[in-house]
Amino acid sequence: MITHEQLVEMFDNMARETSWDLRKPLVWGYFFTHGSRPALEAVVPQLQAQGYRVIALYLEDKDNRKDPDLWWLHVEKTEVHTPDSLHERNQALYRFAEEHGLDAYDGMDVGAID
Repeated sequence: MITHEQLVEMFDNMARETSWDLRKPLVWGYFFTHGSRPALEAVVPQLQAQGYRVIALYLEDKDNRKDPDLWWLHVEKTEVHTPDSLHERNQALYRFAEEHGLDAYDGMDVGAID
């Protein structure tokens, strides 16, 4: 789980290392994993109803064919966050993954709006 302290550090790094105005919307990507595609497909409508855009649903490349499948769902939302609001969002997405029987909510990334 991503801690509040890690998010504070992340925001400090973004303020130092980018020219982004952190008070304006950025593109936030959120990632879920599961061992089968149908479980991830089943949650897509609920995430879309919450304003998320589906970016990709894909099977992770395997180093060994015998390794179990791992599917990824990448969704995005353009929004403004602070460390506090992002911590709340992460907690909600951890709960969402658990409530829907997904293997994991695997965290987020962020980028500037193109």
